[in-house]
Amino acid sequence: MKLKLFFTSFFITHLFLCPIVFAQTKTFKNNSAHKDWRAPDTIQVLFKTNKGNFIIQSYRSWAPLAADRFYTLVKKGFYTNLYIFRVEKDYVVQFGISDNPKESSFWDKARLKDEPVIQKHKRGIVAFARSEKNSRTTQLFVNMQDNAKLDTTMREGVHGYPPFGKVISGMHVFFQLNDQYAKRILPLQDSIYRYGNQYLVQHFPGLDKIISATIIR
Repeated sequence: MKLKLFFTSFFITHLFLCPIVFAQTKTFKNNSAHKDWRAPDTIQVLFKTNKGNFIIQSYRSWAPLAADRFYTLVKKGFYTNLYIFRVEKDYVVQFGISDNPKESSFWDKARLKDEPVIQKHKRGIVAFARSEKNSRTTQLFVNMQDNAKLDTTMREGVHGYPPFGKVISGMHVFFQLNDQYAKRILPLQDSIYRYGNQYLVQHFPGLDKIISATIIR
């Protein structure tokens, strides 16, 4: 029993202290029937939030699978009514868990294969979060500063996080977000996947929200 408690305590401590970007940790059977739409070479997406607007431009040449997934999710309206659950103003901002548990389950069965990292993680660069090999789904993170370690860091046998886009307007909005919870919500993501926004509203009031995301170019 003492040994079990030790490993439980170690695991929780590791989750809170390890400075890497997490995606959801569940493992689902892959949904081979799903296929993302092919994205244009570049697109610009306008995100409206309660703190202001920002624009992400994606580049398919940087990471084709990631760009296609981003394009597909935006076209399907996925990034609507989402809470920004991680705000570390000296590291990253992370979001991308649906309010609809069924939708979250669908996308977690449609995981992307890993891609090489060919762009540097500079301030404003955007990539998908992941937890293990071939695990990218819907969660995005934005670099709040230059984070060179994310170019090469090893996680579950995979190097780095492949950037696919960058914030080209409204970077200041990220510095206005509520950061009182920092990364405290990361190890609690299963509850968001299960209960949606109501879990965050009940336990973490004051989080900022993405109202909508639309392609403008």
